[in-house]
Amino acid sequence: MRHHFCSLFITSLLIPSLLVDTTTTQAKADTPPQTREPKNPAKTNKRSQRPKNPAMAPVEDVEGLPRVLLIGDSISIGYTVPARDALRGKANVHRPLTNCGPTTRGLEGLSQWLGETDWDVIHFNWGLHDLKYLGPNDENLQDPKDPKNHQQVPPKEYEQNLQQLVSQLEKTGAILIWRNTTPVPAGSKGRVEGDAAAYNAIAKQIMAEHGIEIHDMYGLVKPQMATLMLPNGNVHFTKEGSEKLGNDVADVIMNALQKKAKGT
Repeated sequence: MRHHFCSLFITSLLIPSLLVDTTTTQAKADTPPQTREPKNPAKTNKRSQRPKNPAMAPVEDVEGLPRVLLIGDSISIGYTVPARDALRGKANVHRPLTNCGPTTRGLEGLSQWLGETDWDVIHFNWGLHDLKYLGPNDENLQDPKDPKNHQQVPPKEYEQNLQQLVSQLEKTGAILIWRNTTPVPAGSKGRVEGDAAAYNAIAKQIMAEHGIEIHDMYGLVKPQMATLMLPNGNVHFTKEGSEKLGNDVADVIMNALQKKAKGT
């Protein structure tokens, strides 16, 4: 009898405990899974919310107009829209939908940028990304005075790369116009004042060998750096500066197209 009583007592203690565990488990099962929020939603969406640069908008050709391709880095991205506007109704002005960077990137991407279509004029440049300094692990825009750092594409390699790129461009049959590299201001981060002139001298020799016209944008900008370029050693241009460059590009291209039309 006593043993029976003890069994009943223990069972009475266990039943509530089991009921609590069952209820808790069911509650957990009924709770919908929670979605983890990104740690920084604003940062996550920042890139997707950034307005697209109009220079990177694909161009639909107007039939019958000559086709022009602009190749270059962020300087050319800045003058693409002004040049396109200035040549509206006179030429279809395209560019690769990317920053064409140094000559090493040009060697990788030029075939894709040229595509399978014909071009009447190709206006091109590489330079500012070649002459900039990188760190031992290719960290961008490092101190040129630090012996551990190096130019992204040293002068000798730049010469070799540019020769290959020019040979590839010549196969298109287009009128080629080399736009030389714009000046590096004093105090520019990761670049040395005067290097643009040194790289331009290399390019000038190559263009002379191939009979390619040189658009001297360096000469245009040099005496007007204070008014055309952004301050504090920045290699880029103000909105007004880019517009001036774009109009100059359009003039050079239009002059080439007119010479071609006249057969000269």
